[in-house]
Amino acid sequence: MSVFQTPPPSFSNVEVEKILLSQFNIVGNAKSLVSDRDQNFFISANNSQKYVLKVSNPAEDWQILEMQNEATLHIKSNDPDIGVPVQVGEIQTIKKDGQKYFVRLLEYLEGQFLKDQYLDDDTFEKLGRFLARLDRALGGFSHQAADRKFHWDAQSVELIRSRLQYLENQSDQETVSHFLDIYESQVIPIEMHLRKMVIHNDGNDHNVLVNADGNTTGIIDFGDMVYSYQVAEPAICMAYVGLGSADPIHSMGKVLKGYHENFPLNDFELRSAIYLMSIRLCISVTMAAWRMKLYPENKYLSISQSPAWALLRKLEKEDQEYLSSKIVVTIN
Repeated sequence: MSVFQTPPPSFSNVEVEKILLSQFNIVGNAKSLVSDRDQNFFISANNSQKYVLKVSNPAEDWQILEMQNEATLHIKSNDPDIGVPVQVGEIQTIKKDGQKYFVRLLEYLEGQFLKDQYLDDDTFEKLGRFLARLDRALGGFSHQAADRKFHWDAQSVELIRSRLQYLENQSDQETVSHFLDIYESQVIPIEMHLRKMVIHNDGNDHNVLVNADGNTTGIIDFGDMVYSYQVAEPAICMAYVGLGSADPIHSMGKVLKGYHENFPLNDFELRSAIYLMSIRLCISVTMAAWRMKLYPENKYLSISQSPAWALLRKLEKEDQEYLSSKIVVTIN
């Protein structure tokens, strides 16, 4: 069973406060945060420090958590000013009702989430530049756990196809299949030209932090890290930016432009961005359909599904090669 098929932890605030004291020797108050497959808590400690305590899904691999810790340390060593959730102390192991859980204490990052900000062209370019800066800081990082078959990896087309059966109607299945077919015809033949590295893989407006001046300062949630196409980093962000945009191609182009200016992409990568962006949307809707069948009570799973479907259907009517060329022209 994977983390996507295993129910998340269900610790109370009081239980977490006891864990905080017993495992980390810290007295403080715990407040539950929104989370998906793990359980997260905001910690206000009596020593005036703030933390985030994460109880991992019981199916999580210890090596994935180790990778996240080593990645954040690698980023800080290369670019100390990037805000990332650095682990405090060691990964702890606890048991509840015979089940083992890994627990981590992370530094709390100040700032507002990008989702709570007004977004314009300047914001999108800043976001792209920040993700490029993040990937520059991640450059050279490697970990054996990163090279994995992962449901949120744009390379895992066969996993997306395996989830088509969970879509409610034939029209939805045909829409996703349409983009999968385009990806396989346009990206797979040129993938030898697409550089790979360990990427954050989830640069969306719920994970990116900005300061009072609107400048991007940090990023959280490294749980989806994977060794994949470098250009997937801005492409993933493009998908989320497009969800709420009146002119999604224009907004996406601004993200890619900002990234390209700070971490230049080759022509194959630039032209692949639109296809990888579409694949991210396909992953989002099929993952939600699959997991909503498993956990119908989890409202978090459906948070972006209506706009994702709307964007996919809008893009389905367009010539994808033309859109790819249009974005590249706006960048150059």
